[in-house]
Amino acid sequence: MILPDTKSSARWETADAKYLKEAFEAAGVEYDIQNAQGDVSQFQTIADQMITSGVNVLMIVNLDSGSGKAVLKKAQDQGIATIDYDRLTLGGGADFYVSFDNTKVGQLQGEGLEKCLTDAGKMTANIAMLNGSPTDNNATLFYNGAVEALSAKVDGGEYTVVADQTVDKWDNQLGGTIFEQMWTDNAGKIDGVLAANDGLGNAAIAILKKNGVNGTIPVTGQDATDQGLQNILAGDQCMTVYKAVKKEADAASALAVALAKGEDTSDLATGTVEDTETNEEVASVLLDPEAIYFDSVKNVIADGYTTKEAVCTAELAAKCAEAGIS
Repeated sequence: MILPDTKSSARWETADAKYLKEAFEAAGVEYDIQNAQGDVSQFQTIADQMITSGVNVLMIVNLDSGSGKAVLKKAQDQGIATIDYDRLTLGGGADFYVSFDNTKVGQLQGEGLEKCLTDAGKMTANIAMLNGSPTDNNATLFYNGAVEALSAKVDGGEYTVVADQTVDKWDNQLGGTIFEQMWTDNAGKIDGVLAANDGLGNAAIAILKKNGVNGTIPVTGQDATDQGLQNILAGDQCMTVYKAVKKEADAASALAVALAKGEDTSDLATGTVEDTETNEEVASVLLDPEAIYFDSVKNVIADGYTTKEAVCTAELAAKCAEAGIS
């Protein structure tokens, strides 16, 4: 298993690595989980080492489709079964793809931003879109879903998209720089921020804090990170999208274990997604994401994804009680 980095989201190490490890140990199979730390050459080196060592299943979260495709081809040439985890490698021809319905993630973000603007009494709004990495197919799907969800308001002239930019490698620091420029270019006339994940949302919130307007401008997110949940409780972030990573890791590990043992996989991946580069269908498991607002932060904790101790700091104790977190 090759994970992508630790910079774009905390989830890769705090959730995915943990749940995959638990599942592989429970199944009694040998495993190797490594993280490429956002480095394409490191990603390829790890893959080469794994292929040489004789793995019979290779699971990856690509850094981009080009390098991901090269790694998948090497594995396939050696007769190794391949799984795309979380991100589809366009043109990669992986045997299986396990992820969430990523277009729906974007739809939930768009719907969430509209709900938060409406709740704040804003019937017209200038929207800034802070999107994920242009090399991540998921980011494209998130964006498409969000645009679709906001289209009625945009087409009707109620919402105006005044800024719309991708953030290379999901780099949060870069996201903050980009959002600060958006804020300057629009003379602060931004009413809502469609941020593709919690890290980018937090980067935007930092700039809003700097300008003394945090909490008055709805910001979206994704991944239900501790930081994202804390921002929601504090009133600085309007919502996040929770993806129950344990379900994703369990589905992927069940496939990996079955492939490693030469068992039947026909009941494990019953859906398909289209690879837009090859127009071929990839056998898939697509899970349902969930929108999280102030009153449903408790759902993420109840699900065991994080803990009350990690989220409810002393300064958020009153807000946690108000949100029903016990």
